[in-house]
Amino acid sequence: MAGQWRLVDGKAGKLRVYVTPGEGSGPSRGPVLLLCHELPRGPAGATDAGRGYPALADRLAEECGSRVVVGMLRGAAGSEGNFSANGWLEDLGSVVDAVTGPGGSTWVVGFGLGAAMALRLATGDERVCGVASVAGPADLAGWVANLDAVLTRCRRSGVISTPQFPPDPAAWVGELVALAPLDAAAHLGSRPLLVMHGSDDAEVPVAAARALADAAADGPVDVRIVPGAGHWLRVDPRVVATLVGWIERHR
Repeated sequence: MAGQWRLVDGKAGKLRVYVTPGEGSGPSRGPVLLLCHELPRGPAGATDAGRGYPALADRLAEECGSRVVVGMLRGAAGSEGNFSANGWLEDLGSVVDAVTGPGGSTWVVGFGLGAAMALRLATGDERVCGVASVAGPADLAGWVANLDAVLTRCRRSGVISTPQFPPDPAAWVGELVALAPLDAAAHLGSRPLLVMHGSDDAEVPVAAARALADAAADGPVDVRIVPGAGHWLRVDPRVVATLVGWIERHR
């Protein structure tokens, strides 16, 4: 049975969330699987940001037997607000609050920038019991060095729709840099980390995968380099198979 879209209250407004049927999260149930999308790109990319995720969530729910949730974060796919790193972290927390319930827990799978968000979320939320980084960066300082280019991309895609936003561009950039994926990975402790990366990723160097794995050396780490794959791994069936196997081994 396919999932459904619903609205969740976020601190900047309503968030669109896709939720599949399946076991919920609670003291006597298994964890929820939360998918964190990448940063939209291209003209009207924010409008289409949710495309493809429901099918991925439905398949993962069927194969894992867990409830799978896709939180569309502020500025993306009809969720209210404008993109910022701290804003997306707040939204992830709101989604976890809404779908896990008291005593609940969640696995978080992040794609691209969403992987950096997932890792940082885990550092401050004990409900996160494991993280999968899919084509995630190890560092964001180089990417945001050209502030005008990054803001242009965000405005062009529609993830920032308010002309006066951000009111303090330097602080906005600082939030992105502060995601510090390597530091976040190092603070996972004993929680499992799965790092997946395409061998031919032209956007995030494959070396980022090795760096993240090295940073999380204190806990169980799995690294999967997908041969011949580029950056957009969520459409690769090998990624689904790897995620399912990893979750089954650790839960």
